[in-house]
Amino acid sequence: MNRPRALLSALLLLACCPSAQAASTPNIIFIMADDLGYADLGCYGQKVIRTPRLDRMAKEGMRFTQCYAGSTVCAPSRSVLMTGKHTGHTTVRGNKGVSGVKGSGGAKGRIPLRANDVTVAEVLKSAGYVTAMTGKWGLGEPGTTGHPNAQGFDHWMGFLNQGRAHNHYPEYIWHNRKRVILHGNSEGREGNYSHDLFTKFAVDFVKRHQKKKFFLYLPYCVPHSNYQFPPGRHGYEDEDWKNNEKSHAAMVTRLDRDVGQLLDLLDELKLSEKTVVFFCSDNGAAERWEGRFDSSGPLRGHKRDLTEGGLRVPMILRWKGTISAETENGMPWWFADFLPICAGLAETKAPQNLDGLNVWPGIIGKYRPAPERPFYWEFHERGFQQAVRWNHWKAIRNGLNKPLQLFDLAKDLAESNNIAAEHPEIVDKIEKLIKEARTESKEWPVP
Repeated sequence: MNRPRALLSALLLLACCPSAQAASTPNIIFIMADDLGYADLGCYGQKVIRTPRLDRMAKEGMRFTQCYAGSTVCAPSRSVLMTGKHTGHTTVRGNKGVSGVKGSGGAKGRIPLRANDVTVAEVLKSAGYVTAMTGKWGLGEPGTTGHPNAQGFDHWMGFLNQGRAHNHYPEYIWHNRKRVILHGNSEGREGNYSHDLFTKFAVDFVKRHQKKKFFLYLPYCVPHSNYQFPPGRHGYEDEDWKNNEKSHAAMVTRLDRDVGQLLDLLDELKLSEKTVVFFCSDNGAAERWEGRFDSSGPLRGHKRDLTEGGLRVPMILRWKGTISAETENGMPWWFADFLPICAGLAETKAPQNLDGLNVWPGIIGKYRPAPERPFYWEFHERGFQQAVRWNHWKAIRNGLNKPLQLFDLAKDLAESNNIAAEHPEIVDKIEKLIKEARTESKEWPVP
């Protein structure tokens, strides 16, 4: 074979080889529901709410059983996701802090990301990605250093303020730095369902940038209350349920439908083997819906708790040709890992001094991080609370100077049996980890 023909054959072989495709830098889409419980999807055990498209996504990819949010509430969880630093180090450690700015929703204490914070969007933009976001931000008000356009996003549309995002029929939303009036929602009308606007933005963005490398962050606002749903049939109206239960189920099913719409678009544009898609929730279920949906499943607690029900979230990955279909992965990881994962996928450097790791080798089955690496959370809304997961141990402190409670997640997933007295050496180990885990924050001081 002559040299030109040999070179052509080699190139054709590389073009057809899945491992070669996996080596190229993929498009990245991160879809995040708001207050979706660990067990709100069929593929995580839900029996009542219909989620066929997310169940299919799990069959086409990988379902994680031990993925953790950055926090048990909205803003700090998103700060961890964007910065790769946990709540002992990240800038936004709660929904409200000391000082800060008055938000467009009226509440004081909105702390924006700082100018020197480095986000996932900035890392990927520096690597040549077109970056976009639509949905709920929660990390910076108008005119602050935390605005999405100041934090690496080329295009964005949605809510800056997490409080305003509670109304799914807002009078206005933001498009880049401009306020867009939704006339269909003026004077209390419900004509423009914000969730549908975010789906349209996401679909249009992918269509427009299909020939470029792109990063799309899609933090939806459903099924967070208010439990609002557009008029018309949604499949649950004939159930003998409370109205909020019907709306919650309908919102989850609509979310499911629209994730499916985006996945179908990737298939149609032949981008599914070039795009890794993450799907998760920002924290645990806002309500357990006991006896109806049992949204926390086998986990104890819900949103605003540092138990597993407040922190452990559903996580599904799809990347056709790279992620094996119908796989379950029990590797523990968390939102702080997303930034270094993205840097690795984009073949660029991550910032230094992150709390997250690039656990992609563990995702694709090459090797897993050492089980001894600690996971740390702190929460400031109900006094000062802390939690650590270390190996299969989980420790929780429910208040300043309170003793640590200790649970063995390998034997007690529901965290029902405090065994701190039986394992003083583990308690001492975790106490040392906690002392080293955080830096002081003037916005979230420890009393």
